[in-house]
Amino acid sequence: MNMMFVCQTARATTIEEGGPTGPTMEPADAWGRRWVNATSTLAKRYMEVATAKRSLVCLAADRNTMAGLFSLIEEVGDHVAALKTHVDLVDDWTADAWSDFCRAAQHANLLIFEDRKFADIGKISRAQMAGIYDIRSWSDLVTAHLISGPDVVDGLQAGWDDVGRSGGVLLLAQMSSRGNLLHPAYTTEVVEKGASHSGVFGFIGNGSRPAELKALREAVGDEKMIWTPGVNLAVGDGEMGQRYGDPTEAVMAGSDCIIVGSGIHKASDPKQAAQAYAEASWSGLLNRTG
Repeated sequence: MNMMFVCQTARATTIEEGGPTGPTMEPADAWGRRWVNATSTLAKRYMEVATAKRSLVCLAADRNTMAGLFSLIEEVGDHVAALKTHVDLVDDWTADAWSDFCRAAQHANLLIFEDRKFADIGKISRAQMAGIYDIRSWSDLVTAHLISGPDVVDGLQAGWDDVGRSGGVLLLAQMSSRGNLLHPAYTTEVVEKGASHSGVFGFIGNGSRPAELKALREAVGDEKMIWTPGVNLAVGDGEMGQRYGDPTEAVMAGSDCIIVGSGIHKASDPKQAAQAYAEASWSGLLNRTG
């Protein structure tokens, strides 16, 4: 029997509250065409949270204990707009502890993004949204490959429907790891099929290569989000084939959210690091032309 998690989506943002790095702007002024043309209510909610916090940062919360995850929210919650999780990597996971974690994320006004990378047929993907982790009950966003066809998106959306919630799918159009097989022709097909699907929140792009990211933005247009891993204030190669690009350049090239992991959670001062990434991403947004 599936455990129903007590977790709502991030609270509505009050723009007048102001962010931790200075007075906020109206989302329409900060985001321009992206705000005007967005067809997803979830995309607009993300843009509201990002504007209130002056941060386009999604923290890859890659800690393997519940205590470590709670600590991250407490330390950096004011400076990030979303948390990217891998629920199955938490060694001491329990349903009750995860429900508490979701409530803490909600209180900190964070979207929860489970980086599951679903890739099966729609029926199986729908079932995978349930199971012991019951992802459908607490995630706002999930990732998916489109290798099995668009039915994977329908299955994921059906999973949210099954518990009376709504969410968005980020399709992997590019990856930042060396030697990945997401070649340009595949990227083109993913964008063509995903751009017209109402269940697709947006696409995962490659933050380490601004030229490729800019081309992806031109192909995607302004209705869908592009979120990008592969960024770090220390540009270069990382562990296990990961490559890093500059976060400000990534946003200026078309990224709407930079996904940062070790640059924050392995820093000697995670809060200070999160603020630095927030400022870099916000600068990119205010200085880009589209």
